[in-house]
Amino acid sequence: MLPSERLKGIEAFVAAADLGSFTAAAGRLNLTTSAISKSVGRLETRLGCRLFERTTRRLTLSSEGAAFYATCVRVLADLAEAEAVLAAQGSEPVGRIKVDVPIAFGRIRVLPLLLRLAERYQALRPHVTFTDRYVDILEDGVDVAVRIGQSQGRAEGLGHRHIGTEHRIFCAAPAYLARSGIPGNREQLLEADRILYGRSDGTVSAWRIEGPNGSEDNATDGRIVLGSAEAQVEAVKAGFGIAQLATWLIHDELARGELVEVLPQFATAGLPLHLVWPKSRQLSPKVDALLTLLATELRID
Repeated sequence: MLPSERLKGIEAFVAAADLGSFTAAAGRLNLTTSAISKSVGRLETRLGCRLFERTTRRLTLSSEGAAFYATCVRVLADLAEAEAVLAAQGSEPVGRIKVDVPIAFGRIRVLPLLLRLAERYQALRPHVTFTDRYVDILEDGVDVAVRIGQSQGRAEGLGHRHIGTEHRIFCAAPAYLARSGIPGNREQLLEADRILYGRSDGTVSAWRIEGPNGSEDNATDGRIVLGSAEAQVEAVKAGFGIAQLATWLIHDELARGELVEVLPQFATAGLPLHLVWPKSRQLSPKVDALLTLLATELRID
């Protein structure tokens, strides 16, 4: 089948799916209802399946139709973007760009940069997802991902750039230290009230303290266990205990004196930071502009 044949009927199908009727789709595309119905019918015949469950009131996508719809929307968006890139002579970032970022780091460090880029390029349309779970960059159509920890960047078809490593410190609120005392050594630190990070599967991240044999895992029993790094910051500020946190997360709190570092000699390296992207898209002006900005501006100190 010629590539051009595969595009026939797609626009009519997507319009009918979006609007729930052939008549409404005909109005959007300036065609007759009969033309829309026939176009979708020929598409169903070519694919060998029903794309819609038809009733007298409304069209509803079948399970096969729903899957095909998601692909068609992406194809049409890619075509529209390609035209926009050509119209801009390939020199200016335009169109939709999908970015996936970790929740806390994304909100605090990445989002301000994305907003700056969107303000500079008015035709750019960022679509940003915030998640700490694994996302398949190629399968989910992500243009650029920021990763803390495992990068997925060594996978075939993906570009990868390492741009730093976390610096993690022990910190507490001055009020807590005034009440409970300032730990002076490793043993006293381990006796303090711990504010720890816990995942939904029940696992808890232990403190990492450098010892004579390297980095060591320590007890995971905390006074408070929270599934959000930003919630940990709030609990520490409220005086519930000591936490081991990345400095990028508490930069402002340290500067304002709301939190102070405890036992600086036990500061340690945390997780690595990466940018990951599909190699097939790295020459796109929008992807190139975002990668350049993030690589230049993102720093973990």
